[in-house]
Amino acid sequence: MTGPLLFIGDSITDAGRRDDPEHLGLGYVRLVAQSLATRGDHRTVLNRGVGGDRIGDLRARWQADAIDPAPSVLTVYVGVNDTWRRFDAGMPTSASEFEHVYRGLLEEARATVNPRFVLVEPYLTPVTEEQHGWLDDLAGKRDAVASLATEFGAAFVPLHRILTVAAAHHGAAAIAADGVHPTPLGAELIAEAWEAAEGAAGQAAPAG
Repeated sequence: MTGPLLFIGDSITDAGRRDDPEHLGLGYVRLVAQSLATRGDHRTVLNRGVGGDRIGDLRARWQADAIDPAPSVLTVYVGVNDTWRRFDAGMPTSASEFEHVYRGLLEEARATVNPRFVLVEPYLTPVTEEQHGWLDDLAGKRDAVASLATEFGAAFVPLHRILTVAAAHHGAAAIAADGVHPTPLGAELIAEAWEAAEGAAGQAAPAG
């Protein structure tokens, strides 16, 4: 029996899922589930996003929320709060610490349920001058996710690049009104980017 598609991360994944009777939320995870169903793909989709989470918060709930459901595809989308909390709460997370903890989570999942991984690059579309100052810090987390995707043979969603291009075309606030939380257009672009990456990885995976 094929395990579920599980999405774990922060508020961008959460998107109100704990107040949603279907537990999908109103963001990109719901759009992915709807798109898959339209194509006749009826795999179970589980949303395990929690608003405000940093990489350490994922570690604290990893067993219950990422491993126990035994996903066949595990999407991890975290990082922007590890940058944000440095600037609004004086709680920095170095790129090396972020990568170290993230790697440990992936190793644990691989050793237990061995899902296919989809790793989503954290993004920021700055809408204030202050947020432009966050980009260097976020870059270390982005590089870590890209490196881990290569290390673990994961599908990689280059979201910062995709949404930066979209922000240049539509305006940053049209993608994420506060620079972080996606608008409906932003959520649609995230869902499309996820489907492109996961679909390509699925086609490349060996049979059986």
